[in-house]
Amino acid sequence: MISWRKHYKRSLIAIGLLLSTSASIYAQGDAKNGEKLFKANCTACHALDKQLVGPALGGVVDKLKKEQNLDTDWLHKWIKDNKALRASGDKYANEVFEKFNKTEMLQFPNLTDQDINDILEYTTNPPAAAPAAEAGAAAATDTNSVAALEAAKKESVNSKIILISLLAIGGLLLWLLLKLRQLVKLQESEELSVLNATRTTSLADLYKRYHFVGKGILVVLGVLAAYGIWNWMMWIGVYKGYKPEQPIHFSHKIHAGENKIDCQLCHSSAKYGKVSEIPSMNVCMNCHRTISEYNGKYMEPGKDKSFYDGEIQKIYAATGWDPAKQQYTGKTQPVEWTRIHNMPDFVYFNHSQHVVAGEQAIITSYNKKNPEAKIDVVCKACHGQVDTMNVVHMANDFTMGWCIECHRTTEVDMNNGYNKEYFKNLHEKLKKQYGSGTKITVDAIGGLECGKCHY
Repeated sequence: MISWRKHYKRSLIAIGLLLSTSASIYAQGDAKNGEKLFKANCTACHALDKQLVGPALGGVVDKLKKEQNLDTDWLHKWIKDNKALRASGDKYANEVFEKFNKTEMLQFPNLTDQDINDILEYTTNPPAAAPAAEAGAAAATDTNSVAALEAAKKESVNSKIILISLLAIGGLLLWLLLKLRQLVKLQESEELSVLNATRTTSLADLYKRYHFVGKGILVVLGVLAAYGIWNWMMWIGVYKGYKPEQPIHFSHKIHAGENKIDCQLCHSSAKYGKVSEIPSMNVCMNCHRTISEYNGKYMEPGKDKSFYDGEIQKIYAATGWDPAKQQYTGKTQPVEWTRIHNMPDFVYFNHSQHVVAGEQAIITSYNKKNPEAKIDVVCKACHGQVDTMNVVHMANDFTMGWCIECHRTTEVDMNNGYNKEYFKNLHEKLKKQYGSGTKITVDAIGGLECGKCHY
């Protein structure tokens, strides 16, 4: 009897251990490490709560078990080499491939079994976000807002009191002035009246006495007025600092500054074309097809995550993209961008000439003249530190004098491959004319000729 009870207890313990082991086939993973691995390898195509390029992965282990009776071994095979799994004839693997438009998932043979367990643990039990700091910041913001409102009310009351006091003092002074005037008239003698009759009491009398001085002043004022009008006319069409709001908010600080996106990735024609065009919306969709919400750390003053998410939705509306179905609807809404940099029709400017032939020369010249604000890309020489701008503005005058000054001070890069190919004979001529060691600036190769920019 005793031995039977011992055997029964041992059986219960064994069954309990077996159940606890099999209760969760993915409980051996580390959710925190899985979150890092998921963000590094999966977020380009997947999210936990919604479909992107691939399906939503939140609770994928339980879902797969209930719907297909497949365990984590299948997921291991799919993640490491889904192509081989499909080639083996696996029915569900081929169904998934067909369902998502035959979009082939990348293989991840570099992930270990433990790495995959960590990722699956994250999809099942994602660590809860810690909103305490954000809530504290929001509370602090609310407290500051209330305090600021109360301070504003007090300041308004104080301003009214000061204004009433000043009006009262002004009224009192006016009354005293009238009384003093009356006293002066009462004490005025006949001699004083005769003396007052000889005094200048109007501007017309003053001009009659000193008309030569008056005419001289008028001439000076006329010259100053003419100069002012001329100076004003010279600045017509100069819009330095022009900073319009765009229909879709695009922060260059976030894209070019925080995320280090190369200027020419979007403005591709700047290097090989005359005009650096505004990128079309399909260029935006190259990234935002899978980036449907903003998760960056940087926030502009007065803006939050919901603002940026709303701007991304504007991109989807403009291109007719349905993020839920991951396909285009065909219903587009053209975006009317506000142009910032716009040369007059009589001015010729070629971006490729400056970006290809003059790139290194312009960067070197700019950094010599501005050692405290050096640039690393040629675009910044004309357009300013664009990677720090939340809203792009016109950073320079873009006048003819501004261009000529640059041509007079920028040395020609004689070692540039483009210059060597097309201006070899000209360079030899310039060396003979100015000497081989002389620094040749752009004006020496036609940079001041009218026909180069006006034709």
